[in-house]
Amino acid sequence: MSGETQTSELTSRASLASYLLQLQSAGRLTFTREEAQAALGIGQGAFLDAAERLQRRHLLVTPRRGFYVVVPPSYLAQGAPPPSWFIDAMMERENRPYYVGLLKAAELHGASHQAAMAFQVVTDKTIPEIRAGRSLIAFIYRKDFQEIESGIEKRKVDTGWMKLASVELTALDIVRYPRAAGGLGNIVTVLADLAPKIDALRLRVLADGFERSVVQRLGFLLTHSGHADRAELLKDRIRDGSQVPWVELDPREASDPDFAPDIVERNKDWRVIVRTMPEADT
Repeated sequence: MSGETQTSELTSRASLASYLLQLQSAGRLTFTREEAQAALGIGQGAFLDAAERLQRRHLLVTPRRGFYVVVPPSYLAQGAPPPSWFIDAMMERENRPYYVGLLKAAELHGASHQAAMAFQVVTDKTIPEIRAGRSLIAFIYRKDFQEIESGIEKRKVDTGWMKLASVELTALDIVRYPRAAGGLGNIVTVLADLAPKIDALRLRVLADGFERSVVQRLGFLLTHSGHADRAELLKDRIRDGSQVPWVELDPREASDPDFAPDIVERNKDWRVIVRTMPEADT
């Protein structure tokens, strides 16, 4: 390596390190490759070399190609700041709608019985899981955002804002995505914490953005857990009960007829077939 090339690389690394300090002093922790190159006046090769060296020192992480997150000194042990600090900037870079949802949203709304193992994000694109330091970011696909926009709210974080599912949207989502929500027992546990905070009218409005089977299951679960008042308006979706198909509360239980548990209840109000009466996880 020539002396001139080595000097250039050292200068690029030093300049990028200074750039990170400038961002932090301005209250920012994220930047794109294009932003940094323009600010520093360096080419892609020099930038990537400098960025790689800082990543090896655990001062920088790149959860998505071309998108970088500065690791403040207080988060060096964790390997990255919390995803809530950079998720909004990252999804803006992806040019995708999103909201933090399911178990992570439930936790942020006070459902603390079982902390979320992953930082769950709902978006309209299939994205593989991302590891950022000790945090795992898991993405759940939803095609249409237009019908549930009223259920997405902004939550203040240390670096700005992030989009978060409302209590009502969270309740619908954990029933729609039972596997991502940890199964029926965990869903009942979470709903026990969320139900007192649910606004029945907002829940009814958001329910139009979900399959009727989801509404039936949620209505049954809320009623079963002693919160029938929160579910009452959902009955608009199943007024003509004789024409509404019956749904299994837990479809997995009926997936193999030879091993399906016996039916313990056919709930006529919600047209839900129950094979195992749901109980909260302990």
